[in-house]
Amino acid sequence: MTTLTRPPADPSAPRPTAAAGLRTWLLSGLQDSKGSHQGPGGVGPAQEKKHPWWQVMCLTGVDYFSTLGYQPAIAALAAGVISPLATLVLVAVTLLGALPVYRRVAGESPRGEGSIAMLERLLPRWGGKLFVLILLGFAATDFMITMTLSAADASEHLIENPLVPGWLHGQNVLVTLVLLALLAAVFLRGFREAIGVAVVLVIVYLGLNAVVVAVTIVAVINHPVAVGDWWTTLWTSHGNPLMAVAVALIVFPKLALGLSGFETGVAVMPQVRGDAGDTDDNPAGSIRGTRRMLTTAAVIMSSFLITTSFITVVLIPAHEFQDGGQANGRALAYLAHEYLGVGFGTLYDVSTIAILWFAGASAMAGLLNLVPRYLPRYGMAPEWAKAVRPLVLVFTLVGFLITWLFKADVDAQGGAYATGVLVLMTSAAVAVTLSARRRKQGKRTIAFGAIALVFSYTTVANVVERPDGIRIAGLFILGIIVISLLSRVRRSFELHATHVHLDRQALEFLAPNLEGPISIIAHEPLRITAEAYRDKLASAIEVSHLPLDQEALFLEVIVDDSSDFETTLEVRGVTRHGYRILEVHGPVVPNTIASVLCHIRDVTGLMPHIYFRWTEGNPFTNLLRFLFLGEGEIAPVTREVLREAEPDVTKRPWVHVG
Repeated sequence: MTTLTRPPADPSAPRPTAAAGLRTWLLSGLQDSKGSHQGPGGVGPAQEKKHPWWQVMCLTGVDYFSTLGYQPAIAALAAGVISPLATLVLVAVTLLGALPVYRRVAGESPRGEGSIAMLERLLPRWGGKLFVLILLGFAATDFMITMTLSAADASEHLIENPLVPGWLHGQNVLVTLVLLALLAAVFLRGFREAIGVAVVLVIVYLGLNAVVVAVTIVAVINHPVAVGDWWTTLWTSHGNPLMAVAVALIVFPKLALGLSGFETGVAVMPQVRGDAGDTDDNPAGSIRGTRRMLTTAAVIMSSFLITTSFITVVLIPAHEFQDGGQANGRALAYLAHEYLGVGFGTLYDVSTIAILWFAGASAMAGLLNLVPRYLPRYGMAPEWAKAVRPLVLVFTLVGFLITWLFKADVDAQGGAYATGVLVLMTSAAVAVTLSARRRKQGKRTIAFGAIALVFSYTTVANVVERPDGIRIAGLFILGIIVISLLSRVRRSFELHATHVHLDRQALEFLAPNLEGPISIIAHEPLRITAEAYRDKLASAIEVSHLPLDQEALFLEVIVDDSSDFETTLEVRGVTRHGYRILEVHGPVVPNTIASVLCHIRDVTGLMPHIYFRWTEGNPFTNLLRFLFLGEGEIAPVTREVLREAEPDVTKRPWVHVG
């Protein structure tokens, strides 16, 4: 067997500095110019392993199912004695609202882009980009608060365990920061085999919860007096039964944390193993598996929500749910210790801590896949945002700040979490409603429209009740928009094209010039009369000194959507009034021209010369037109784009202006 050995390093070569080594480590796995994001594991699509739907359900379930760690306590604290009724409303909204919506999202967005991509397609240009940035702000709120809230609740379970040393009591912030730091360390090292870990955690956690529910239901049956007291209080606390139901309908938005997990479910669709005959255009097996995954997860979670909301409010004294109470943020853990002993309770705490901590991993993975999916493609992310490790550090620091501001309080973060979840669900409901309307599906349009109204009401009620959530989301949105626009301005002078293709006619137009310089005249596509081409050619000869013996080509850029950034350029050769024209569609005129010139240079081996006329107008106005309309002062901007793309002046296409 032949053993391959690494050649010895050159001892004379200078060693990289510590700063250079750190930069190399941070930017490891940086995306290519096309913006294809490999995700936290750094595995490309060709090598990506697919999994059965139930295993992928466990990956999204570490977020969805882990809410059992704090949801019953939050429900009891928010709704009191009527929390089981409010939970029934929540379950109805889950099964009759969220589930049908996201089953449709799975069918229309099978590559894991989710409802944001559906709305992006419905709302093009800058308005659509701005709307996507706003939704990304809410998504960042959802995922970031998932990380901090889950870590805070994990620390609560750890500290409240009877076997934990007393000096840890009151150190919730410190413990939460340590858990977030450990989460960051996992991703900085490399996040792999997440599904295998998630399967173990979810099976163990749901199994322990099933034991707690079964034992406590038996306890409820054996204590009919407690049930009778709860029943009497339920129907008399608000005057009459109808009022209790009405209050439950009003209060249920406070329980919206139990709706989390659906957006993550469609985001992990590419992980679901489909049929052998699945294609990129028709992944029917993957869609079917994802819908089965969403349905199964919703049914399991709904069953637990109904049973746990009942047993907790019946068996746990109301004062224990208050701040400082033993059931605050950990109702099922309280019951596990109370009815199954310290040993089982500790095992339950360990399982809860693990799944809550790993729920943060699910949220981090969602962020690392969501942000690079949109912002680099828009030109709205710094270069380092294409790498995983810098983003991990940024998200972790933001998590530290949120934990410090909220003092690791689970209840205080509930409003922000619910706001992010509900806005994404509302946007998904609106997206499928518009999709059904566009396809002229009348009954489905009405049904999805009704669901959108329910989610809209829930979102507004949550915002009114807990305005801190919208404030935090607003900060995320403002930060994303400001950073995105600054990045877009900073990257405005880059080559935008991910690929340039010349059709056969365009290549034939270049053929006569293969023995000399290639002369190209920039021309506005709105002026296509014979006189316009004749005047432009005469101007290039007289003012810009185009050689008379050169057979000049015209280059026309048609601006389609100036908000786009990374694009594929298709250059067509056309003839008008006897003049040869290279026609190309692109988002920005100067950058498109520069990309075409560089491609012609690379294909022919000759240096293109392009001829412009000065643009009339105020320089500042032209700058704004360039940034937002893709036009403006074409000649100097084209030259600047070429200068940044090609530092070697001897290899840079020539720009002539007259």
